[in-house]
Amino acid sequence: MKLDVIKLDGEKAGDIELAEDLFGLEPRADILHRVVRWQRNNAQAGTHKVKTRSEVKYSTKKIYRQKGTGGARHGARSAPIFRGGGIYKGPVVRSHGHDLTKKFRKLGLKHALSAKAKAGELVVIDAAEAEGKTAVLAKQVKNLGWKRALVIDGAAVNEGFLNASKNIEGLDILPSMGANVYDILKRDTLVITKAGIEALEARLK
Repeated sequence: MKLDVIKLDGEKAGDIELAEDLFGLEPRADILHRVVRWQRNNAQAGTHKVKTRSEVKYSTKKIYRQKGTGGARHGARSAPIFRGGGIYKGPVVRSHGHDLTKKFRKLGLKHALSAKAKAGELVVIDAAEAEGKTAVLAKQVKNLGWKRALVIDGAAVNEGFLNASKNIEGLDILPSMGANVYDILKRDTLVITKAGIEALEARLK
């Protein structure tokens, strides 16, 4: 598929042929869902913790005699039935992550790129370069109509562009190796440089 290449000032800078196996697939929600779920679960801290019966601070003395009270038998105030007692089967520190094969993760990234291309939310720019002036870049972004955009560059991000973009709300930039399904789907517009296209094609071939 062919797409126009533009500059940051909005002028056309030719066109580019995009690989069909990266940008021309029929997006599948089930694949995208599995990859996003894998990403978010791996990012989850899993540091939530409650105290069990053996961890709460209470005397181990029997709270009242075994028989003759008319109530249930109890040995300690640390039982989960009492206020301040241990929690039964509560959350413990653990990893929420699970495995997903490299092949499937690659497939998910291809479907994410194809989903943006099919929705008309893919923009290819000649290069993501700036002199480090936030005001200039902010004006260019506003003129291009990017409100929530992710810019994917080549192997390395231009330092001037990175510094200029830091204070622009809704604009994020990643190197090609940082491209991931969650960040791509989260933004309204996906912007890829020509160097980024080449790097992604090399990464996903």
